Amino acid sequence: MENFKELFREESLDILQKLEQHLMELEENSDDGEKISAAFRCMHTIKGNAAMFGFVGISRYAHELESVLDGLREGKVSVSKHLIDLLLTAADDIRDMLHSNEVPVGEQMGISDGIIQQLREIVGAADTADGLYSETPASRSSNPELDQDHECTYRIIFKPGENIFLSGTNPLLLLSELRELGELSCICNFKEMPSLREIDPEKSYVSWEIFLTTSAEINNIHDVFIFVQGSSEIAIHLIQEGPDFTEIDQNKKLGEILVERGDIDEEALSGALHSQKKIGELLVEEQVLPQSTVKAALAEQKHVRLINEKRGYKLQAAHVKVRAEKLDTLVDLVGELVTAQARLNQVSSGTDKQSLTAVAEQMERLISDLRDSTMSIRMLPIGATFNKFRRLARDLSGDLGKKVELIVEGGETELDKTVIERLQDPLVHLIRNCIDHGIETSRERKTLGKPETGIVRLSACHSGTSVLIRVEDDGSGLDREAILQKARIKGLIADDAHVPERELFDLIFSPGFSTAAELSDVSGRGVGMDVVRREIESLQGSISIASRKMKGTCITLNLPLTLAIIEGLLLFSGGQYFVLPLSVVEECVEFTGSDEAEKNHRKIVNVRGSAMPYIKLQDVFDLERRHLENKLIQQMIIIHTTEMRMGLVVDGVIGNYQTVIKPLGRIYRNVEGISGATILGDGSIALILDIIGLEKIAKQSTYAKVC
Repeated sequence: MENFKELFREESLDILQKLEQHLMELEENSDDGEKISAAFRCMHTIKGNAAMFGFVGISRYAHELESVLDGLREGKVSVSKHLIDLLLTAADDIRDMLHSNEVPVGEQMGISDGIIQQLREIVGAADTADGLYSETPASRSSNPELDQDHECTYRIIFKPGENIFLSGTNPLLLLSELRELGELSCICNFKEMPSLREIDPEKSYVSWEIFLTTSAEINNIHDVFIFVQGSSEIAIHLIQEGPDFTEIDQNKKLGEILVERGDIDEEALSGALHSQKKIGELLVEEQVLPQSTVKAALAEQKHVRLINEKRGYKLQAAHVKVRAEKLDTLVDLVGELVTAQARLNQVSSGTDKQSLTAVAEQMERLISDLRDSTMSIRMLPIGATFNKFRRLARDLSGDLGKKVELIVEGGETELDKTVIERLQDPLVHLIRNCIDHGIETSRERKTLGKPETGIVRLSACHSGTSVLIRVEDDGSGLDREAILQKARIKGLIADDAHVPERELFDLIFSPGFSTAAELSDVSGRGVGMDVVRREIESLQGSISIASRKMKGTCITLNLPLTLAIIEGLLLFSGGQYFVLPLSVVEECVEFTGSDEAEKNHRKIVNVRGSAMPYIKLQDVFDLERRHLENKLIQQMIIIHTTEMRMGLVVDGVIGNYQTVIKPLGRIYRNVEGISGATILGDGSIALILDIIGLEKIAKQSTYAKVC
């Protein structure tokens, strides 16, 4: 049971995240009935599942919230900021209860009771002095589904007696009571309705076919009709008990439903099936069945199909949840296979056995497909992470008294799950800074001729083998003079130094750097931006800033798709093997040294009339010079970064190499220019070059040996 409870917690946390999203979208568009229904379904699911697994407190809490959402759905309650605040706070309470021992204690219980009391006042519920977790009439759900752990679908034939109105009974109230038991669809039958001249307004002539999916017992359905069963015709038939996993992707056909209902026999159905027309149209045309009967069968078919799809019983939409640890183990094993495959290729290339070569080639294809499939499993859309920041922007803008709208774009962009997990904190810092430092107050924006509501745009897109994530705002932009003055005070630049704008903006990533005039609960201590850069660079990514005065600021994160297995270019220099990420390679050219020069102590080379900086791996890592005899020509790989193009001079280029990234030990973790290592086919080690580190070395006036 503990395993099932843990699964319930995980699913409930996902549902709460969706609920937050629906509520905030509902705040922007209060007339969106679909969002109201979606929020209601989220809370209904949590309530039912909580009761199933014994989380009574959560179930009762969710029932109170469900009542409010039901009032929204029926138009009895209107959407307001206060209501959304209460619902979001209540969702936070449920999240805390899921993480704790389910029932809040102390101060949190008082807060929860206060929220429930306010919600009851909004929906007009009776005031009660009892606490939320006491057994009160309000907390006891009239919905018996809390005591059931499976759902059934029933067909209910309800034909009220002609004189039902004389007893003061309203049949529509009975239908509303049925709706409280679960998901309901119904169709009204008018076939016994007399002509207008013969109709008696005090008599009932209609009947209903009702389709109800509920986890309540059949006796609870009979109880709804307990006061009219003597004067009305009532028939209840079970048509589906839970999902049919043997034919999970096949809904019942119309003909099967008609035969099951007893409206037609199989012989008549078989004759109708020989026609090319739809079975329903044909049966009506040949007067085998009245149109009302066919409509009722179609309504039943539609109800069952929608219920199955809503419960996730469609085969095409099936998902299997796997713990992250198991997925990481699978990726590690695939990495070992890639390494073993490199060894197999090396062995097969050194023999003349065609059979071994053929097997090696086949294994290479299979392992390549396995690698791609495994890596695709690790890829997740970043939209789920982006949507979490809607709540952050909403709450923070309210605390600061600003009007801010967070626009999310490119949520379908996929990124490695490890990268996504580690992006959470950096993005929080960036969005908080945009709202606090970037966006002006409504009064200031109005004075400047801007819309009162500021825009923070969070977007993602693919760029080759990388992902670009941009956080931009339409606020005041970076103050160049303030940054320059602060940098001089901190001694980061000389008083008379001329600093390019890009390098000046990079100073805000320095530890303890802040231009805020006063401290606040949000920012001002200079803590955060240096952490952002450090975290992004630890992901083998880069960060850049572009800003225009009074127009806004755009911060761009350039991140690799994955951190597990990459396509690399295998190099050797000074007797040592290196791997360069293939995504940054533009071209390889011969390097003779005839076109090299120095400018301001930087090494510059002329490539087809274009000057660019370059570095030699031998010099950077103090490697032995092991040129082959009479070989004066080296190779230069031209690479591109977010800020520049540069050359990397090596002794030779071997070719493409599938690189399984292995972390370095603690001693070598901070070596500049190296980000990891990989194992070659012969068991030797190749170091993986860090592009960000090499870029820093190339920018230096003179570079020292790092090893």
